[in-house]
Amino acid sequence: MTYDECVKGLGSDKKFYVKSRFAVCNGASFLQTWTRNGQPVGTSMFNVRAVGTVAKNSRTITFQYYFTDFTTAGTTGAAAMPITTKATIPQSWPSGARYTRGGSMPGTKTFTQLKAQRTFKDTVTAKPGQGSGSADLLFAVYEPAISYTPPAPWKLSGALGGKLFMLAPRWDAASYLANSTGGGTPAKKGAATFSYVPTLTYSAKAGAEERGVAQHIKTAFTVPQDTKPYMSAKKVPGQSAKDPLHRLVNKTRKDDNRKAAVKQCKRYWGANYTQGGKLECDEYPFATTYEGAAEADHDSEAKKFNFSVKPIPAAENLAGGNILRSFYAKNRIIDGMDDGFLVKIRS
Repeated sequence: MTYDECVKGLGSDKKFYVKSRFAVCNGASFLQTWTRNGQPVGTSMFNVRAVGTVAKNSRTITFQYYFTDFTTAGTTGAAAMPITTKATIPQSWPSGARYTRGGSMPGTKTFTQLKAQRTFKDTVTAKPGQGSGSADLLFAVYEPAISYTPPAPWKLSGALGGKLFMLAPRWDAASYLANSTGGGTPAKKGAATFSYVPTLTYSAKAGAEERGVAQHIKTAFTVPQDTKPYMSAKKVPGQSAKDPLHRLVNKTRKDDNRKAAVKQCKRYWGANYTQGGKLECDEYPFATTYEGAAEADHDSEAKKFNFSVKPIPAAENLAGGNILRSFYAKNRIIDGMDDGFLVKIRS
């Protein structure tokens, strides 16, 4: 992500902007009011933007900082004001993780020096083997902080700095995702991402190869009472961040989801619902999610029949499945409840 992309993405009111799970940014403005004898005599300000990126299949996250828009008005001591930039990792899950830091963090520089330097970077690398579960999951909090103090004899009113919000970094070494062996170098296996709920997009427009899948999901979202099997209070997940879908890797449970879906297709459209192989039983939520058709068989708290099935053209079902698999891989979606995603239909 470039600086200009970050600025445009943030606009004038956003705390952060997400281009992808591998490119995010945040920003903040810092305003100083200078006083003498308790009275304001001038102001100064500057903006800070931090862009976090992860190269393909890398365990290193690069944070590029940009100090811009330095201005002064009235009488100030801004030119010599020391500004300190720090980036800490106050928490990790599991705790006790260790990180390799690099880059060119400036420490403390004056207003004038930062105006001239403008940009610098910080890198964070986490080695595999420190996470939890089979995916070797490691989550952390990365916290940039800016602080400053007025040079004597000046005084400033208000806050003397602040923190920037950054989406939480995550590392994994899942065997079913890219770079699971590190290209023969175990210390490099897996990759980093930012913790964010991504959205899978399907198109219901005429000519879209996955149109049948998209139309089916749209009906399940908008008029669930018209879907099969019947359920009076049906509300399928995947529509909001409060109720996302979760990827399922276990083959047995995926097979259970498919069998439960096919059972309902036969129930409502008959044993020959495929019309000689022209149609396939499409299910939502997907069979590759924990919320699939057999969820209630594995989770006693899940609502029975909170899913939808419909026979659709086999080619469109295949296209939808290919898009889903690509989405899983591209976004490094992890098996289980520690990750999630949404679905959106373009009409």
